[in-house]
Amino acid sequence: MDCRQILTLSPQPASSGGPLRIVFADGPGRYVPGGAPMGSGDVGLTRGESLNLHEPGAVRAPLDVALAHSWQPGEQRVVEVDGWTLL
Repeated sequence: MDCRQILTLSPQPASSGGPLRIVFADGPGRYVPGGAPMGSGDVGLTRGESLNLHEPGAVRAPLDVALAHSWQPGEQRVVEVDGWTLL
């Protein structure tokens, strides 16, 4: 089964650009929401960093990294990035 948590950030107003989709896909050494005991917004590495994507600061951190890695809010297309590279 391919479990993923997708955080979609949309510039405001909506006409100012396409959304940024930060994708956290399940894999070895990683966890994403998929039932108990994790919360619906929990993503992380089994031996390290984790985020609760329901917390504003946890959303801001990968956004800041995406901006530092050349994502621009004015892009008119959907941009999808691997969230693990931002963690």
